Amino acid sequence: MNLLVWPVHRSRRAASWRVIALAGVLSWAPVSLSMAQNLPPAADGAALVSGGLPGLGDVQGMSIAAERRLGDSIARSIYRDPDYLDDPVLGDYLQAIWQPLLAAAQARGDVPPELSERLAWELMISRDRRVNAFALPGGYLGVHLGLIGVTENAAELASVMAHELSHVSQRHIARLVARQDRLAPWMMGAMILSMLAARANTEVASAAMVGSQAVAAQTQLNFSRDMEREADRVGFGVLTGAGFDGEGFVGMFEKLQQASRLSDDGSFPYLRSHPLSSERMADMRARLPLEPAHPAVGPLRDAPTPVAAGLMLSLPVANGAPVVPELHALMAARARVLAENGPDRLRAWLQSGQGPQAGTGELYAAAWAAMRLGQTDRALDLAQRLRLQVVPAVRWAVDALLLEVLLTAPPGTAPSASERAERLVALRDQALTSGRRSLTLLGAQAAQTTGEPQRAATHLQSWVVQHPRDALAWQTLARAYQAQGQTLRAIRAEAESRVAHLDYAGAVERFKAAQALPAAQRAADPMELAIVDSRLREVVALLRASVADE
Repeated sequence: MNLLVWPVHRSRRAASWRVIALAGVLSWAPVSLSMAQNLPPAADGAALVSGGLPGLGDVQGMSIAAERRLGDSIARSIYRDPDYLDDPVLGDYLQAIWQPLLAAAQARGDVPPELSERLAWELMISRDRRVNAFALPGGYLGVHLGLIGVTENAAELASVMAHELSHVSQRHIARLVARQDRLAPWMMGAMILSMLAARANTEVASAAMVGSQAVAAQTQLNFSRDMEREADRVGFGVLTGAGFDGEGFVGMFEKLQQASRLSDDGSFPYLRSHPLSSERMADMRARLPLEPAHPAVGPLRDAPTPVAAGLMLSLPVANGAPVVPELHALMAARARVLAENGPDRLRAWLQSGQGPQAGTGELYAAAWAAMRLGQTDRALDLAQRLRLQVVPAVRWAVDALLLEVLLTAPPGTAPSASERAERLVALRDQALTSGRRSLTLLGAQAAQTTGEPQRAATHLQSWVVQHPRDALAWQTLARAYQAQGQTLRAIRAEAESRVAHLDYAGAVERFKAAQALPAAQRAADPMELAIVDSRLREVVALLRASVADE
């Protein structure tokens, strides 16, 4: 298992990095396997239940509430990190995989009601193009763009997500954090600083290590082999219970094994700590015949999987459509292009996608590459060609691409302004009534571009009522309010976006700015002003609590 640490606070000097004594981000790690009955007793107070898995009560020294607070403090830093990416289109796709997994874990009893209600269960995306995924304390899970881009189907991606989910459901992170209580803060800080240095420059990493104690601290933060076995086996049950093909686990293991045989150039970070063994792959293969013929829940069934109310607190996905193979090809292409910054690679994708035999994934990558290269007319042509080829269940993703191209087209480029407006209006109207987060946000941007900010505000108001932790929706709503001259509402929406990202200090500043507006502006909207006053008191209390925790 490789340890991936997000920066807690950036400044110009390394000495000013703020260090939190935490278990860190724990990534999906290949390890060797043994029989389940060899699991050792839970020395940290977690009782073993039937099947050899740990109980889910509070871990000695780390309660569920404490784990959530720790996770929130780390997530607060991730939101400020440049590598954090809120891509609504990829987010919709990941949620279409994630929600059935979470529902399956609930149905199996892996996620009891207490954990469902008290942990965040939030997905995050990192711009990093290395193949990795991570789990944080408190139910925050994330994937790298590199992982999405390298997987060949949804089942492979879902297998990694199921593995990470199982680390959380079995409370592995909390148990590890509880065991680190005896580590000196300086030792933990040295280890974290070394990992931060390694993200940018591996040569600097060794210089940042402070003696052998820091190396030992890093080693102690790795998941144990027993925990990896649990995450594999619980994750396999979650994966198949959600309706995904169990071959997804085997397929990912084969990719890792091939990568480890060829070379480890840093693209597969979790190859380094625990070598992938044939025993682990064989264990997953042996479980394939044991899959239920008709999974209880999941994306492969005719009906969408319901998700228990209150689980998805931030970025829910509507419509619960099946995860068709063609959609994964588009999303993997999107991830690869988003992770790439070099123009040469973008030009290569553009050239490849213009061939007569180009597949849907290649067409999507070419259209995205053309858009990033500023070739709007070519991007539109490729996207239109793609739309004619994809199955109906995937067209929403291509419509989102068309909206993105039209919204980023600079003045004076093809199509003409009138044609662009006509296309935007048609796509806008469909997007605003779609119920999908990505299309709702893009439709709202299109409404503002076409001179109808009120329409954007109306739809976004309804959206944020249902999804108050959608920071990007609040930011888009703030722009719609500002375009209408509704400054008080715009500032309040900005404050709510800060709250959604757990930036309570920034939110308090914005709420106070709303209260400080000229009397005429405040008097024009007394109901909104009352909401601002109430929310300010609530967020001040949250700020004080977060400061006390730190």
